[in-house]
Amino acid sequence: MNAWVVYGFILFGLVGQRCADTPKKDTINLAPNILVIIADDAGWNDFSYHGSEIKTANIDALAKKGVQLNRFYANPTCSPSRASFLTGRPASRMGIVAPISDKSEINLPDSIPTLPQLLQKANYETALFGKWHLGLKPSSGPKVYGFDYSYGFLHGQIDQYSHEYKNGDPSWHRNGKFISEEGHTTDLIENEAIQWLKSKRDTTKPFYMQVAYSAPHFPLQEEAKWKMPYLESIKDSSRRDFAAAMTHMDQSIGQLLKALKNQHLEESTVVIFISDNGAMENWYPTKQYSGKHGPNSVLGSNLPLKDWKTSNYEGAIRVPAILYWKNKSKPNINNQYISVIDMMPTLLQIAEVKSTPKTVEGKKMWNSIVKNDTISNTIYIRGHLQESLIQKPWKLIRTRNKGSEAAFELYNIETDPQEKQNMLKENPTIFSKMKAELESEMAKDDVKLNVASK
Repeated sequence: MNAWVVYGFILFGLVGQRCADTPKKDTINLAPNILVIIADDAGWNDFSYHGSEIKTANIDALAKKGVQLNRFYANPTCSPSRASFLTGRPASRMGIVAPISDKSEINLPDSIPTLPQLLQKANYETALFGKWHLGLKPSSGPKVYGFDYSYGFLHGQIDQYSHEYKNGDPSWHRNGKFISEEGHTTDLIENEAIQWLKSKRDTTKPFYMQVAYSAPHFPLQEEAKWKMPYLESIKDSSRRDFAAAMTHMDQSIGQLLKALKNQHLEESTVVIFISDNGAMENWYPTKQYSGKHGPNSVLGSNLPLKDWKTSNYEGAIRVPAILYWKNKSKPNINNQYISVIDMMPTLLQIAEVKSTPKTVEGKKMWNSIVKNDTISNTIYIRGHLQESLIQKPWKLIRTRNKGSEAAFELYNIETDPQEKQNMLKENPTIFSKMKAELESEMAKDDVKLNVASK
């Protein structure tokens, strides 16, 4: 055989091998990919970019190069926040005001269009990794609501290694079928998400990818390597375990963002990071997990904001949030008032989906986020024990009292973000107007819920 022919075969083989080792670029799409990352019970003061003693280097980097949504409001607990995010409406409209737990038959109504369903119609491929918490059975799992691919857990909390719910129910699944796997929840979510990103998705389509961690929600079961950085700086062992869960999650997020970059997807992907609600103060379990875990006297921190998860004070509902889209968003701290219900219409706007369902009550906030355009936004939130109405700079809180009339508080959250001074008596006109609007919003909620919780 001619020497030049042999050389040609060798050269062709080397080039072919090099091409095989190089990540394949996606078919060019006008529509951007969307990656939503959700932390579970992470408080305002649990991130180092907010001054926490907990080190969250990868989230900090995202905050530094992205837009920090400094006035982002979620619901006081997890199921309502997730329901609002996916439907663009207050969760109380659907009767969801608290976490869906135990043997509950409550689930997200299947009659209301969801974000992944609408993106599917726009030729997106959709995937959920991690926490669902909007239906506790496979029959009311992610697939019903528009996710092509799903992996993780159906319940609100699980043992990080057995992956069972607190009462022993199975929860870990892939595409609606219960499975058994070894490994820590944070690592498994990361590995599955990256594997899907690299080799399981349809590269001819844009994707919507929701990665919902169990961290830093209890039970806290972290290896020594995640606790080591805090042996000197955090003396309380419970808070140290919480910090370890945060850092473990942060490291996982870093790997996820690295995978985006390695797959040449960074410039074509909008990244959203949020916490579903503020932090819990502590956890004192009784029969949960057969007594294997806890108690935790100290968990997260919402300082300098007031109170904890389940209330309607700032510590529970004003949560860390970041948006980053390389070359499309500029580093900025955005102080516009944005609600979790605004994310669905905003992401549809980014994806250039023209029509928005009538069920959506949120606003398109893209210009407000990237151009800092001012938008007047009323935010209504109904939770465990309280309702609130926010109209910059005012926040009205209504607290339900069994057997007696509801109590009201009025705060100027611009001048008093710690909600120390109730301004109700000094502002009777503002109170009267906001009270009427709050009652009007409550009247729109699920009828059964309305009767039960007044």
